[in-house]
Amino acid sequence: MDTIYNFETITSQIKKYNRENITLIVVSKNSTPDDIIPILDKGHIHFGENKVQEAKDKWPYLKKSYPNANLHFVGKLQSNKVRDVVKIFDYVHSLESEKLARLLDDEENKTSKKLKYLIQVNLASETMKSGVSASMLDSLIHYCKNQTSLNVIGLMCLPPLLQDCNFYFKQLKELSIKCNLTELSMGMSNDYDCAINNGATFIRVGSKIFTKG
Repeated sequence: MDTIYNFETITSQIKKYNRENITLIVVSKNSTPDDIIPILDKGHIHFGENKVQEAKDKWPYLKKSYPNANLHFVGKLQSNKVRDVVKIFDYVHSLESEKLARLLDDEENKTSKKLKYLIQVNLASETMKSGVSASMLDSLIHYCKNQTSLNVIGLMCLPPLLQDCNFYFKQLKELSIKCNLTELSMGMSNDYDCAINNGATFIRVGSKIFTKG
């Protein structure tokens, strides 16, 4: 099967870096349970989705059969989706504002469920992308630590297309050290090797796994 071949190729490439702290998030958006189950059967537990409704349609069923699976929300988080995200997901990679932090904290308190959060940083100040600016990052972290009980574990970024990914991944690494956050979610199908070389601990790969042929 092409999907399993692609998955095993990427996992073998990751092993060559000889770092135990690299987690591959298999981004399963636009994939069916039949596409995902063979990877779950290989023992892989980290998967990502960027649309809440799609996750609601397939992951409650999958988690019944694979209760150890961890689901990462990797899309833009809208306020009206917070309840569903807390219910379905285990990680959120797109925390970007005090408003979202407050809503997520309120929902966690209602459900007694604890997620792990990464703050999305818009390093290039792109108007079409989500994320807190680097200049406001300290303020958001301070708010999360002092005004909520959210478990913020790291940072996430999406570098601009057609620009040197090293430049932005290095920036995020430096920010993580400054902020004393250990996890770095950066790198996708086209640049995960660059991200790993710059200290990524989570890489988010979808199309390179599920593209057939």
